[in-house]
Amino acid sequence: MILRFFILAILGVGVAPASEEWTFLDNGTLRIGVNRSAGGAVGWISESGRSLNYLDTYDLGRYLQQSWYGQEDGSTWNGQPWRWNPVQAGGWEGAPAELLDFAVEGNTIRSSSHPRHWGSGELLREVTFSQILTLEDNLLHVHFTMSYDGTTSHPAHHQELPALFVHPSCAELHFVPQGSSEVRVITPGWPNENYSLAEPWLAYLDGNGRGIGLCVPGVEAMTCYRFVGDVANRDKAACSYVAPLKTMAITPGFTYTYDAYLTLGTLEEIRARLKPFSTNIP
Repeated sequence: MILRFFILAILGVGVAPASEEWTFLDNGTLRIGVNRSAGGAVGWISESGRSLNYLDTYDLGRYLQQSWYGQEDGSTWNGQPWRWNPVQAGGWEGAPAELLDFAVEGNTIRSSSHPRHWGSGELLREVTFSQILTLEDNLLHVHFTMSYDGTTSHPAHHQELPALFVHPSCAELHFVPQGSSEVRVITPGWPNENYSLAEPWLAYLDGNGRGIGLCVPGVEAMTCYRFVGDVANRDKAACSYVAPLKTMAITPGFTYTYDAYLTLGTLEEIRARLKPFSTNIP
């Protein structure tokens, strides 16, 4: 069960970085932004020429980013027992990840970083997160890699591939559950709700039937929740969260690479654009 982001949203105790350094790409259809002061994590996806950012960057635990889990290690955050947890953007007290490389070429951004332990804030130099972001017409293609050079063998755990936090106006989560060919629509509550997937895509839509879709070829499960907060008073802690899941153990020499595809639009537009990747099962 993924619990970090659930507790974070309820308590509202994550801390944003002291300063932010952003790089944007815009191909005339989509505009994306990455925060170089948060491990190069993706923190902005909007339609070109529009101001609505479909991602949530309330603190370093959100964004669209890599997050992995290992053994219980005696760490804590905000007084809560925790476990080994490298997070791409940084730690819960606001210490950012260390950006190692960053390059922009055309509609592509390449970067790598050492993440922070979410609970302890320790810089985890034994872990390297890499990503290649490419804008392709209506799609953002993200090629993620996690490499582990440590000596500890961590037990199998649900891993977020990746963690995705979206604008809280997107309340309806659409997906095709295992054993069905029909799209199911839910408004997640909390704590985390887990579902098996017949197809490796999902979409969070707002009340106007528009939103953000994500496809990760090969995944067969997801976890999700929503924290409403005091939306009437613009509570920034409100959020919608989802993460495709795969259970893996992180052992010495571990490397894992995967692709994520994101797009904006109606459910019909999202499904049509993500369909070519839904059959690409590794």
